[in-house]
Amino acid sequence: MESKAISPCNWRQSEESSENSDNHWYSAAIWNGSIEEQEISDEGLRVCVREKAEQEDYRGAITLLNQLILRHPNSAMDYNNRGLMYCKQGDYLRAMEDFEQAIILNPYLDKAYNNRGNCQADLGDLVKALEDYEIALDLNPYNQRAWTNKGITLRELEWYDLALETFDFSLVIGKTLQGRIYGERGYTYHLRGDWNCAIADYRRALSELSTSDRYRHKVQQWLSELLNF
Repeated sequence: MESKAISPCNWRQSEESSENSDNHWYSAAIWNGSIEEQEISDEGLRVCVREKAEQEDYRGAITLLNQLILRHPNSAMDYNNRGLMYCKQGDYLRAMEDFEQAIILNPYLDKAYNNRGNCQADLGDLVKALEDYEIALDLNPYNQRAWTNKGITLRELEWYDLALETFDFSLVIGKTLQGRIYGERGYTYHLRGDWNCAIADYRRALSELSTSDRYRHKVQQWLSELLNF
């Protein structure tokens, strides 16, 4: 069962780790921030973590992940997910510590490198961020989120042609994130001064994004800037 990705900081794409399980999904009984550990499986705890994250209760999610890590101190997946929650809180240093621990435990976890790259970017080190995205892509060339994050970072370095090539490739390898990628590619064209290409990509993005997607509002803002110029 593949988990939905938790929304990233600064529009970069972070990745939640998950395990395959035949357990059915259910919510745990929670009182005053505590959980009855005897009555809930590991998978049930992880479902609760996702519910907390979707409610933007990151502190609650971290509390549950702390329990999972106590149960499974060698779980790279749980360190990766706790790092995501710290990132959402803006606690990038703790997030970095968790992503690094996840990588120590599982050097082949491409998601952890992608997420650590996001933290590096949030901390202002774009070159190190690119290095982490490259490692993630060496481990998994089909990691569409890492390709997208690499494109965003190249754009922030004002390497627009390389960013556009990266977004082009990201669109080829999968359809999952097409709305987001069209938006990011459009913004790259926007900054480079190719406004017709930007408008076309913004419109493609809006046709792909659901009305409930918060990123849709960002694309509409960018499009309005050009149409009202």
